[in-house]
Amino acid sequence: MVVIFEVIPIGTGTSISDSVAEAVKLVAASGLDYRLTAMGTIVEGDGDQVVDLVRACHRKVMEKADRVITHIMIDDRKGYTARIEGKVKSVEQKIGHPVKK
Repeated sequence: MVVIFEVIPIGTGTSISDSVAEAVKLVAASGLDYRLTAMGTIVEGDGDQVVDLVRACHRKVMEKADRVITHIMIDDRKGYTARIEGKVKSVEQKIGHPVKK
């Protein structure tokens, strides 16, 4: 399962990087493959592990905010692994050059 998610604290000011940093610490400690992007975090792994991790990140951010919104997009494809890299490589092959990372 590949998931991209974002955890957004409400009412803590305009910068959310402190909250994002706390969540990313949990993601890094999980041992799952992940990529941090400017608009969310992509994680790949077993479905239960990934969902539990997103829930833990939501709860962590909730510790310092009265309200938190978490967006989750799930891509679950049977029989495929290493999709974070594989999906990008597939597009690069089709366009004939590497994409900006």
